[in-house]
Amino acid sequence: MPRKPRFYLPDLPVHAVQRGHSREPVFYENADYQAYLGWLREAAERYRCAIHAYVLMTNHVHVLATPSDREGIIRMMQYVGRRYVPYIHFQYGSSGTLWEGRYKASLVQEDDYLLTCMRYIELNPVRAKMVNHPREYRWSSYRSNAEGRDDPMLTPHKVYLALAKSANQRKEAYRALFKAHVDTDDIKQIRAAWQTGTPLGNEYFKEKVEARLKTKIGQARRGRPSKRALTP
Repeated sequence: MPRKPRFYLPDLPVHAVQRGHSREPVFYENADYQAYLGWLREAAERYRCAIHAYVLMTNHVHVLATPSDREGIIRMMQYVGRRYVPYIHFQYGSSGTLWEGRYKASLVQEDDYLLTCMRYIELNPVRAKMVNHPREYRWSSYRSNAEGRDDPMLTPHKVYLALAKSANQRKEAYRALFKAHVDTDDIKQIRAAWQTGTPLGNEYFKEKVEARLKTKIGQARRGRPSKRALTP
């Protein structure tokens, strides 16, 4: 069966997800997480992708990034994979497939969906019951976006910057969003989007993307997340 083509557009955020083969771990030691993040930062700089949020879980990875051209996300993920897979095989004497096929991804509508997607990504360790609060998890962007920890890999998105005028006010406003978990329907919608490659957004956004690409893409349900996903 032929692979589905990738559809990205310059300056539109992309939520990319890659899972370990058969849900097996892809990270074992702290050095593995550090190595992956190092190559991700190199790739983002090389291919001009602005990373807004990420989380490295034991057996999968989420990245939210905005490419400057149509090939940026593809090149970024390829760059990391071509370095990380040999690294793991060398470190642990393994062989064979590390990832469960190619990564999956969806375009993300900025105005109503980007912050919800960021919360979805950074709350992964909480949903997995690994920690009680996202600040307790080391391998995510939460402590930078919410608490100001230095993370040179991150580039704040304009929607995040619009939360408040000052950095301290923005962090406070962002933290307030985490007082409530992401709505169950929104989680299902986000998952359906990246699993099928369907743009995460409302009807107008999907139609606008398809008009620019001159093709129909994805198959997820259309709609928008509830207002509860965007407020404390």
